[in-house]
Amino acid sequence: MSLTKVLLLASAAGLGGAVIGYVFRWLLTLSQKGSIELTIKQTLLEAKTKAQEVTEQAEQEANRIIQEANEKEREKNAQLKKIEDRLIHKDEILDKRQSDIDREAEEAKKRIEEIKISKEKLEEAQAQKTLELERIAKLSSEEAKVELITQVEKDSEEDLMVRIHKLDQFGAEKLERKAKDILSTIIQRLSSNTIPEVMSTTVDIPSDDLKGKIIGKEGRNIRAFEKSSGVEVIIDDTPGSIVLSSFDPVRRQIARVALENLIADGRIQPAKIEEMVEKAKEEISKIIKDKGEQAAYEAGVFNLDPRILIILGRLHFRTSYGQNVLQHSIEMSHMAGMLAEELGGDIGIARAGALLHDIGKAVDHEIAGTHVEIGRRILEKFGAHENIIKAMQSHHEEYPYETLESVIVKVADSISGSRPGARRDSIENYLKRLKDLEDIANSFPGIEKTYAIQAGREIRVFVRPENVTDLEAKRTAREIALRIEQELKYPGEIKITVIRETRIIDFAR
Repeated sequence: MSLTKVLLLASAAGLGGAVIGYVFRWLLTLSQKGSIELTIKQTLLEAKTKAQEVTEQAEQEANRIIQEANEKEREKNAQLKKIEDRLIHKDEILDKRQSDIDREAEEAKKRIEEIKISKEKLEEAQAQKTLELERIAKLSSEEAKVELITQVEKDSEEDLMVRIHKLDQFGAEKLERKAKDILSTIIQRLSSNTIPEVMSTTVDIPSDDLKGKIIGKEGRNIRAFEKSSGVEVIIDDTPGSIVLSSFDPVRRQIARVALENLIADGRIQPAKIEEMVEKAKEEISKIIKDKGEQAAYEAGVFNLDPRILIILGRLHFRTSYGQNVLQHSIEMSHMAGMLAEELGGDIGIARAGALLHDIGKAVDHEIAGTHVEIGRRILEKFGAHENIIKAMQSHHEEYPYETLESVIVKVADSISGSRPGARRDSIENYLKRLKDLEDIANSFPGIEKTYAIQAGREIRVFVRPENVTDLEAKRTAREIALRIEQELKYPGEIKITVIRETRIIDFAR
């Protein structure tokens, strides 16, 4: 067989296989198409059936919801109807009440008019009656009133005096007894030494030969010491001592410490003097800080700003009327605490107010103003509690008493300052106070003479009996006391005794 025939047979066989494969594929496709159409029809039928069921269920659910909504609407309408009926009923009641109120208002207006008319008639009748009485008595109403009051006062003067005396005696005795009990208990519970100090400090020296070394050649040492320390050095013939004088107690103490250190060292010269003065300033600063902290601890006052304690410590070197101010403040703090406990006040505030009441005196020679005002500014600047400031600011009555603790601080100050030996007063101030007391009493009318006795603790006033009645004498005593309280400052209290004495003199011949 030739190659050509073989190729032809192979081509014919391949063509025939392709035709047969196509026929088989076409038959297979026809069979699958019929199966898919059948499946689609079955699916559509099931979907229609399910859609019909869903539609029926939806219609049933919609009907149920509509029925429920209709039922709720009926119930709501019923409730609204009830509310409407109730509101209509209330409107009817309110209308009725308004009618009653209007009617009562009209009746009240009529009654007011009737009362006005009656009052006018009464006043007119009263005026006519007064005019008739004035015509009969030949006195005006004011003159008759004065005459009547004078007569009643004169007739009842003795009864009034007896009653006033009884009330005054009972009340005064009761209050005085209670006050004395409290104050005596507090004074007995606290006793302290009073150490008088002066405005100069004495430094003891082992030998009078040191006076020449302190003065130095041509006085250079003493001039250097006075310049560095700011005090005056007084060297006289007094054996074994040198006096340091200064108005500033802190500078005076610095000078004392520096001079004692110089004497102990033995090398007294300008350079050494300046060194010792600076060293003494550091020692005194430490003492001031320690004294402030110790005072606050001893008084039971805590949580104060450290800067307040430093200023408070300066009072250790400050005196007032010969009384150490820091010791006086500590003593006052204890007394104020006891008074607050007795009277129901705030013990902590009372103690703090008493301890800090004179803090302004530590720097009153450096800052203008009273020591009370300076103290207020110090406490406000360093964040002290407002109640502490109120408690301390009234002890000299420069500010009103705003709290119970402010009165307690004032009382404690009077107790501490009026203890025997606690303070020294100059003879000039003493005589001036006595003269001021007598001048105040003599300024009132009807006064014959006045004597200030008991170191100014009592005034005896003699009145002219022909010019002053017993009732007027009582009033005069009270007015003198008020004038003294307003115009003078004094520790403790002053007793005013008004004496009205009637003397009848006759002669047997």
